[in-house]
Amino acid sequence: MAERETIAILRRLGIADGDVKLTPLSGGVSCDVWRADIPGQAPLVVKQALPKLRVAADWRAPVARAENEVAWLRRVAAIDPALVPAVVATSPADHLFVLGWCDGPVWRDELVAGRVDPAFAGRLGADLARIHTATAGEPGRYDPALFDALRIAPFLRYAAERVPVAADVLIALADDLATRRIALVHGDVSPKNIIVAGDHGLFLDAEPAVYGDPAFDLAFCTTHLLLKTIWLAEHEAALHAAAATFVDRYLAGVTWEAPEPLAIRAGALVAALLLARVEGKSPAPYLNDRTGAIVRARALALLARPPAPLPTIIAQWEPA
Repeated sequence: MAERETIAILRRLGIADGDVKLTPLSGGVSCDVWRADIPGQAPLVVKQALPKLRVAADWRAPVARAENEVAWLRRVAAIDPALVPAVVATSPADHLFVLGWCDGPVWRDELVAGRVDPAFAGRLGADLARIHTATAGEPGRYDPALFDALRIAPFLRYAAERVPVAADVLIALADDLATRRIALVHGDVSPKNIIVAGDHGLFLDAEPAVYGDPAFDLAFCTTHLLLKTIWLAEHEAALHAAAATFVDRYLAGVTWEAPEPLAIRAGALVAALLLARVEGKSPAPYLNDRTGAIVRARALALLARPPAPLPTIIAQWEPA
């Protein structure tokens, strides 16, 4: 949306009645995101869903995911407002919403800079388990079609089409994800969607949120950390420790089921997501031909064996 139209929406919402400066924020593929500076006010974040995501493949998703994210933010704020930015205003007709500004660096940037704190990763895992614990067994109010469009289809089913040797396993995992209804799943727990706010993390970008399998959130974030041990080889040991601590603290907080079966489901999903970050619609942009081939080979080896618990996969993960 053009800057002028966005400013008009902010004025209609009563957020601004005078000057507004919008600065585009980078890093996402699914939304237009701006920082809004209004005289006499703290900065705000304005976010609007795009009908077509900014990736090479043709990837379209319902723009109603903006309302999906707002619902997730409000539900988690009721659990602990320190875990999410505040929702300031919404315009469902425009699939746009406004958040309070979050001070602090993005966790991804900290990892890239070599500032890897396994203790922070552990607290993040514990907080994620708190969200899942608080929402386990709640009625499913979130549209599962959004999770399918943003996660199951572009990651697992698309990879199954491209890699026939793994298709049966990937389709079975996709079908299982589509039917489980356990707790409120964020759907995009990634270092780029976490703000380091002192000693805890703020969760952002919950567009795919669904009442589904919490093992997905655990697996999605762990996949990012394992990929970064290959990309950021000089920080491999600390990143490996961060992944292990994240998973250990999460599993220690699991109360809605026995941790063991969840750890096995998460292990299977990590194998699938590793392959999807090479063969899916959203390949990891920092992998080159060499590192992409390493990830692909490791993923296929994991998918060819019976699923292992996630802590076992991490313990056996080797430097590239």
